[in-house]
Amino acid sequence: MVPISKTRLEAFSDAVLAVIITIMVLELRVPHGTSLDALLPLLPVILGYCLSFIYVGIYWNNHHHMLHATQHIDGSIMWANLHLLFWLSLVPFVTGWASENHFAALPVAMYGVVLLMAAIAYTILQWRIIARGGAESLLARAVGHDLKGKASIVLYAVAIPAVLASPWISVGVYVLVAFLWLVPDRRIEKG
Repeated sequence: MVPISKTRLEAFSDAVLAVIITIMVLELRVPHGTSLDALLPLLPVILGYCLSFIYVGIYWNNHHHMLHATQHIDGSIMWANLHLLFWLSLVPFVTGWASENHFAALPVAMYGVVLLMAAIAYTILQWRIIARGGAESLLARAVGHDLKGKASIVLYAVAIPAVLASPWISVGVYVLVAFLWLVPDRRIEKG
């Protein structure tokens, strides 16, 4: 049996994430005017883009670190990776929907659903890699109990129905979770 190359998996994932960012930036429209006032109608779109760019960047960074700590991959890891990329590929759509509609409740909730599903997919990918590498693998030791991952899933699950009180509460939670993840786990790099 021919071993599966993790380099190919990482290159494919990097390409998909680059396309996702490209699609998001293409949604930014040039303002009709030369004053700062011309940017005001675009502010929700710019803010949505910034938050989503940060999220995709966080996934790219942490995905890189996770694969760095991975010795071998198999078919289940490849499918788990595709599952993650599927949910991340929906980020441009929900970003555009939420920002074009000035962060209305349903689009903000759906943005949260995509973030929740991406977090679950990332967790599944992590579990598959740990199952393949073993409980003593570098990734297993670095992740530990994965409190940050579990907390993120809980926060997304709370933020989605919070749109009923105010979509801005949900957006605030999404920003909070992004701040939790801005710095990747350095224990992987030390291994």
